[in-house]
Amino acid sequence: MREIFKRVQDSCEMIIETNLEAPFAKEMNPWLFSVFLKQDATTDDSYEEFLETKESLIIALEHIDRAVFVGSRLYDGWAELYFYAMDSKRLDAITSNILTPSSYVYESNVVRDTKWNFYEKELYPSELEFCHIESDKIIFMLEEEEDDLSVKRDVEHYLSFETPSQKEKFLDNLNLEGVRFKDEISSDEFDNGIALLKVHALTNKEVSEVVNELYLSAKAYGGYYEGWSTTLATKE
Repeated sequence: MREIFKRVQDSCEMIIETNLEAPFAKEMNPWLFSVFLKQDATTDDSYEEFLETKESLIIALEHIDRAVFVGSRLYDGWAELYFYAMDSKRLDAITSNILTPSSYVYESNVVRDTKWNFYEKELYPSELEFCHIESDKIIFMLEEEEDDLSVKRDVEHYLSFETPSQKEKFLDNLNLEGVRFKDEISSDEFDNGIALLKVHALTNKEVSEVVNELYLSAKAYGGYYEGWSTTLATKE
C-alpha cells in the first residue's frame, strides 16, 4: 500500500510517496538503489508521461530483478525513486534499458543499507505525518461529495491517553483558542479518550494547523491524536 504526504526538509517542501508494505522484504534486500529523474511536469501530458515511465521502471526492476519499490521523493524539479534489491549487479542495466530511449536526464546510485536506514528515516511517515495522511483522505472524500471546504462548521477531534491521570491533566490545562471539551470516549482501539470540538473550515491549510496544534498539545501530556470527523456543508 502506497501513501503520499508532504514534508518540509531543509526549507524545501517535498512530496513523498512511501510503500508501507515494503519492510516485508527487508531481510532479503540489503542494497539501496536510487534513481534520480529530472522531472518536467509543466503540462498534464508531461506529468502523465512521467508517471508511465516511473511505473514502467518499477515493474521492470520488480519483475526482472525482484527489487522492491519502497518510495519516491519529488522536489526541486527532480523525482527520486528508491528500491531495495537482493543483488546490485543488474540494476543499472535494467534502468538503462527503460530510461535511455526516453528523453529523461537521470542518474543512479547503489549502496549497501542492510538496516534500511534510508527508508525508515527519509521515506517512512512520522506519527504526525500519519495524522495528516488520514486527514487528507477525509478531505478528499468530502471533495468527492462536493463539500464546500471553506464553510466553517463543528469539527470533532479525538485524543487518547495511556492513563486516566494524563487525560485529567490535559483537560485541567486545556487552554487552546476555540477548542472546548465535548465528551469522554472509549473504543476497542483505545481507552481514556476524549472528543474536543472546534469550529473551523476544512481547507488543507486550516486542518493541518489544527491537527498540528492538537497533536503537540496531546503529546505534552503523553497523549495521542486519533483523528477527526464532521458533517457535510455543501453549497446551495
